[in-house]
Amino acid sequence: MEKSHTNGHTKKKLHAILVTLPQQGHVNPFVQLAIKLASKGISVTFINTDHIHHKITRSNDIANDIFVEARRQSSTSLDIDYMTITDGLPLEFDRSLNHDQWVGATTHCFPAHLEVALSKILRSVSSSSPSTTCCLIADSYFVWASKVARKFGLFHVSFWTESAMVLDIYFHRHLLHQNGHIGPGSSTRKDTIDYIPGIKSIQRKDLTSYLQEEDLTTFHPQYNLSALDDTRKAHFILGNTVQELESQTISAIQPHVPFYAIGPLFAPGFNKSPVATSLWAESDCTLWLDSRPPGSVLYVSFGSYAHIGKEELEEIANGIKLSGVNFLWVIRPDMVSSDDPDPLPAGYRGEVCDRGMIVKWTCQKAVLAHRAIGGFLTHCGWNSTIESIWCEVPLLCFPLLTDQFTNRKLIVDDWKIGRNLCDEKPVKREEVLRKIKDLIGGSMGFELNDKSKEIKRLLEITKGSAEKNVDSFIKDLMNAAATKKIF
Repeated sequence: MEKSHTNGHTKKKLHAILVTLPQQGHVNPFVQLAIKLASKGISVTFINTDHIHHKITRSNDIANDIFVEARRQSSTSLDIDYMTITDGLPLEFDRSLNHDQWVGATTHCFPAHLEVALSKILRSVSSSSPSTTCCLIADSYFVWASKVARKFGLFHVSFWTESAMVLDIYFHRHLLHQNGHIGPGSSTRKDTIDYIPGIKSIQRKDLTSYLQEEDLTTFHPQYNLSALDDTRKAHFILGNTVQELESQTISAIQPHVPFYAIGPLFAPGFNKSPVATSLWAESDCTLWLDSRPPGSVLYVSFGSYAHIGKEELEEIANGIKLSGVNFLWVIRPDMVSSDDPDPLPAGYRGEVCDRGMIVKWTCQKAVLAHRAIGGFLTHCGWNSTIESIWCEVPLLCFPLLTDQFTNRKLIVDDWKIGRNLCDEKPVKREEVLRKIKDLIGGSMGFELNDKSKEIKRLLEITKGSAEKNVDSFIKDLMNAAATKKIF
């Protein structure tokens, strides 16, 4: 049953329309946000793309509505409508191999289909509940969200799925321009950046990959910067981060747009979500992990989106082989290229089959929570980072693109729960071998384990802050609606 939110003497209903960026790492937290808001009595419409929906249902053998099981398991009634729209490309089109065309469709075609869907949703809401306040909760990496929200008279809520530090850097990039740390000629700068509000110090190599490019006028930097400029126009920002982990950077963001740290957004059971979101069929690694001693297995995954060079992959593969440790490695089919579904060296799988398990995809949270896992060789994606913290798993960091370089700085330099896989690129197998052996059963592993437990305790002690921030967001939104402050 839909609840009402009270403001003074007036009861108003809230309807949130959620639109996620069509990528695995964004869909996962968006789904948990939908469940969180619905559990607070808010009506939710979750909009997915046909392509992502097709991959989820095909990989998980489920019916059309991915929220069916979540509603069934919930102790309260979850008012979540689920719908899909096209991103403008055929289902069979290889978006991984043709990334620029996919981004173009997401920029120019997808919002047109979204506007048609919004018209239908809002007509339905208006006819059934005229006093309802509606808001558009859109991924921060859409460039058009504020324009669409304004067109339909909606509150624009931006959902930020990365660390607050990354957002803080983007919001203050004018200072980087003024000081010559981004833009033409900046690649030679090695001095410390100590002037960004909320960040004590950072190096240029810790900026997002797009800000490290000297030419910021090319396609990808321009898209990202446009999206972040659009995010600054939002009425509110929800962040999948933890207030106590990033309090200073969050404080630096607040003067620009009200920011609510509502993370980490995990399913109640952590490693078992009632909503299937995996884009690939998951291998169950439990029996294999059960057969290994506690803390003896290195988990290796470079996420759902990032690509890695074949030479880098081969050096890492040989370093893992030479280390002699047990390992579980996720190698998705398009990790190097869609045209190279098995990029490992010839004969590699047979050489390591006695101590290694190699799968295309698995439930990462279930793996990280397993007692056999002693460390995680990671690309430093934000979801992977906070999941590792929750499971107290120390990290070997090998960032590849986007926000992963900034996350590495947080992991290694600030929180000290991980180490760099290689101190200088290109990565070499000898260094990979040494770092892995030191992590699994070595002094590095013991040191990082202690620090990981300390950070996890911080999250447990302060976990109530996320609930308070969600409630504050709802209250502030309803107050704004009551005073008609949309623009």
